[in-house]
Amino acid sequence: MNALTKIKIIEKLHTSIGLSRSECSIFLDAFFSKILNSLKEGKNIKIANFGSFTIKSKNSRIGRNPKTKEEFTISARKVIKFKPSSALINKINK
Repeated sequence: MNALTKIKIIEKLHTSIGLSRSECSIFLDAFFSKILNSLKEGKNIKIANFGSFTIKSKNSRIGRNPKTKEEFTISARKVIKFKPSSALINKINK
């Protein structure tokens, strides 16, 4: 599997915009930090032609170990959901 890593994104930014690698790294860190802080505050993120990030709350529930059949409580938690935009879906399916 050929994953797009943070280093590869920084390199692509460096070659396409001409900023130094360290400036691209600072920009990318600030971008991710802004998204993370907004999600922590309960705000949704919408990026045009890309998609939306939302926070959903999951209630606690009873889980079961499939091997031993022992029941336990899965605690309540928040999860991040991503919904791609129709423009992104169309680009991927071309």
